[in-house]
Amino acid sequence: MTDGGVMTRVVLLDNVAHADLRVATGYAVRFGDSVNQCAVFPTEFDEVQREYPILLRKDTAGAFYAVALLGLDRDENLFLNDAGWQARHVPVVHQRGAFMIGMVDRGTGEREPMIHVDLDHPRVGSGEGQAVFLPHGGQSPYLDHIVRVLQVVHDGLAQRAAMFAAFEAADLIEPVRLEIALDEATSYDIPDCYTIGAGRLAGLDAAGLAALNHAGFLRHAFLIASSLGNIGRLIDMKNRRRSGLNGIAVAA
Repeated sequence: MTDGGVMTRVVLLDNVAHADLRVATGYAVRFGDSVNQCAVFPTEFDEVQREYPILLRKDTAGAFYAVALLGLDRDENLFLNDAGWQARHVPVVHQRGAFMIGMVDRGTGEREPMIHVDLDHPRVGSGEGQAVFLPHGGQSPYLDHIVRVLQVVHDGLAQRAAMFAAFEAADLIEPVRLEIALDEATSYDIPDCYTIGAGRLAGLDAAGLAALNHAGFLRHAFLIASSLGNIGRLIDMKNRRRSGLNGIAVAA
């Protein structure tokens, strides 16, 4: 299997072949956690909007997806320090680590989602970390957690297209260009982003509100719009980082 043009050993997780597999946990630069944004899913928006700005982007095919803004510079995660990831919620794409869902035909002619593991992932292969399986083959508590995380990803992917179709039908999505000035000499321009327009959301008529609510996406629209308030927190964190203060205060 390829990942961005690089061959990786992604295989179906098996309690016999991988009986002794251990996976390093925690968050660090060496695990690929130093990124300034990451994909997030509708199934975690409640937790994400409490911590991060949620922005909308388009992929190469023009389809919308959501990201959490984690930093302002390239490869900068302001929530990551030597002690790990300092937030109440870590986006599930980082929680899943070396694991992912792949579709497998088990001989019935129908493909079903199964857990796969990337044996070339930096969390794998050190012989240290959390056991994936118990000594007699059952799932470890760590693997139980991974199953829950992958379910959030799987369900979120299933909801994403319908959610954005509903937002577009209601004409809620609007472009936003973030221009962030830290001081007279330092500023950031974050282009090619979209959000849910607060004015457009407030202007929805009863039928539009009812349609979004019936589809289960009205709350998601409000969460995306309100999450932009976290940009101020991100700026404060950036200024603390520039001042050499790496401690991150987490609101109660």
